[in-house]
Amino acid sequence: MADIESLLKEKRVFKPSPAFARAANWNKKTVSELRRLGDKSPERFWARMAKENVSWFTAPKKTLQWKPPFAKWFVGGKLNVSYNCLDRHLEGENAWRRNKAAIIWEGEPGDTRVLTYGELHREVCRFANVLKDHGVRKGDRVALYMPMIPELAIAVLACTRIGAPHSVVFGGFAAEALRDRINDAGAKLVVTADGGYRKGAPLPLKPAVDQALQGAPGVEKVVVVRRTGGEVTMKADRDVWWHEVMEHASASCPPAKLDAEHPLFILYTSGTTGKPKGILHTTGGYLTHVTTTAKAIFDLKDEDTYWCTADIGWITGHSYVIYGILSNGATSLMYEGTPGHPGPDRWWDIIERWGVTVFYTAPTAIRTFIRQGDEHPKSHDLSSLRLLGTVGEPINPEAWIWYNKVIGGRRCPIVDTWWQTETGGIMITPLPGAVDTKPGSATLPFPGVHADVLDEDGDPVKPPAGGFLVIRKPWPGMLRGIWGDPKRFKEQYWSKYPKTYFAGDGAHRDKQGYFWVMGRVDDVMNISGHRIGTMEVESALVSHSDVAEAAVVGRPDEITGTAVVAFVTPIASVQADGELKGALRSHVARQIGAIARPAEIRFTEALPKTRSGKIMRRLLRDIASGKETAGDTSTLEDYTVLARLRESEEE
Repeated sequence: MADIESLLKEKRVFKPSPAFARAANWNKKTVSELRRLGDKSPERFWARMAKENVSWFTAPKKTLQWKPPFAKWFVGGKLNVSYNCLDRHLEGENAWRRNKAAIIWEGEPGDTRVLTYGELHREVCRFANVLKDHGVRKGDRVALYMPMIPELAIAVLACTRIGAPHSVVFGGFAAEALRDRINDAGAKLVVTADGGYRKGAPLPLKPAVDQALQGAPGVEKVVVVRRTGGEVTMKADRDVWWHEVMEHASASCPPAKLDAEHPLFILYTSGTTGKPKGILHTTGGYLTHVTTTAKAIFDLKDEDTYWCTADIGWITGHSYVIYGILSNGATSLMYEGTPGHPGPDRWWDIIERWGVTVFYTAPTAIRTFIRQGDEHPKSHDLSSLRLLGTVGEPINPEAWIWYNKVIGGRRCPIVDTWWQTETGGIMITPLPGAVDTKPGSATLPFPGVHADVLDEDGDPVKPPAGGFLVIRKPWPGMLRGIWGDPKRFKEQYWSKYPKTYFAGDGAHRDKQGYFWVMGRVDDVMNISGHRIGTMEVESALVSHSDVAEAAVVGRPDEITGTAVVAFVTPIASVQADGELKGALRSHVARQIGAIARPAEIRFTEALPKTRSGKIMRRLLRDIASGKETAGDTSTLEDYTVLARLRESEEE
């Protein structure tokens, strides 16, 4: 029963253009050589990457110490992440980068700021000294609850400079969720702001901090950035203004020489239980992983302006807004607000004005843009783009084709990346100058990553077939544990198969060995004995010209075991009625077979999503089955969506 069937057949193949391949950081010859090395000895591969891409104060004595499920990478090595992201771009042959833009920032109201590598280095050193002045020492945890403003990047890098592990909490979380994360991490200091801008209005943040800290006695100091100018309450002897403490701070702060396994950050993910998981990442392995993957997958060049639309509150923002990009000396664009303000073309306007060359975003955003119509991107000059990427969830083939055609002008390779908070960096991905792409497939594992698809007994499936997506051997960016809970770490990730990381996702491998990620195994439906992934039914629905977005779940059925329930958002101009429901049922049957025909279709203007854009199918399953919502809902973007969905009924 472990074999997950793939009924959706995608035959289109896109080859790298000869011009792109010739100029790529990693061409076919390079990739072929590195794959051979990574397949034969992942340790030797990653040791080579650590030597080529990371600056060490003390070279590692041993590449890997592996006592399943606990790994130590680059044992004996000493380094500093802040040094790798900043100082080394100001020295020697790289000194010209001192006046190169490190961060281009745009606020939602339209205000802008550009920080060169020299300026960012100065600000990071100053705030590192502020942290030390307020009692933060190596090993102390710092919680960051901020909008997408340059001070967030500065604070993150300042923590790494002195060896204080940071815990970034997304600025949309409520006070209770913030308090839980502060207490679990044992944070000593909080950095926040009066607020940020979202959907055209100030969003206060400081009141949530004040409320959270009523139950967080371990916090001694709060540093507050003035962003919106809104009124805040400053508690004497605890709260200080960023601009005041920075005014007289020294711009000289030598980077701490930290062990490769020194804790770098804790990042919380929601679980099916009410208690969020604090994913722990450490210094040397994580930096090696994200620096190497960013260089190879995004083909970063010195002239690039790179934009990842993720919030720094999520792992994508950690790895591919800050660390992996700045360690390569590239220019990273940050945008504070929402894609729809003041109009649906805001993102395309930003790409045109700043000359963005590499663009990395989520499939859910792409589907939103499809719904809004092609006229918005077509009203802007997007010719600066040369590479596109997707992250967060599988992208359905029709959205991939639209992205390629409308945004990329059929000239930009697309890197469809699979990875997780737990993996630290990208694991399965096309390499844009070397790998043929197929719409909807993340293609092949990155060199040095040993991914596989197993059946229930732990045997590799024989392609074409589906099963459980696993990583067979340790990799440097891997999580080192769940903060304060080693038992949960073992049970959650390492208990299904011996010495093997189980990602919780299902995947299918085709005859060429390409991986097609099919979503969480929790989202696999057992219909009349067939195990079908929700992603394929969603892809079929979205391939209909009247559908902008769809989410599919199963509910119990006396006859088939599971009945398919589809939550569908039509494009703006379409009438959502019984006729469309019939057309969609027939369309799914034609696309992938009658077995997958939805038993129920509910139309909705919005789907329940996390603030990072992932559809929360767990909540949809509760709604489809008529159950009360259970588990952790702290990552939900808009709570009103649930109420509206519960009110919708099958006609």
